[in-house]
Amino acid sequence: MKKNKVIFWVATGIILLWEGIMPLGTMLFAPEYVNMGTKPLGYPDYFAYALIICKVLGVFAISYPKTPTRLKEWAYAGLTFSLIFAFISHACVDKNIGYMVMPLVVLGILAVSYVYSKKIQHNG
Repeated sequence: MKKNKVIFWVATGIILLWEGIMPLGTMLFAPEYVNMGTKPLGYPDYFAYALIICKVLGVFAISYPKTPTRLKEWAYAGLTFSLIFAFISHACVDKNIGYMVMPLVVLGILAVSYVYSKKIQHNG
């Protein structure tokens, strides 16, 4: 049981940093870089802000222990879609392998978080 919680919190902590704190920090402290990842893909500037807000809300929902189960499911789904579409965007537009692989790596970590959240939920 303890092993499951450790794995969940390590994976979720990485997601919290990568998908929550880093984008929020960029928006608050270095706004000139907010659209650095989306502009070259052809997305409008406002899309980057909406994406950051949704990521932060999603990460909060999966990290906060008292979040209702259904809301957590939607948060995992939203983050999953975001990462899949990031991969597709980079595969179609710039074809940069590094930019294509990174969302898939984060998606794998998100999947670990999801699987272990279910294990904790069923065992505790």
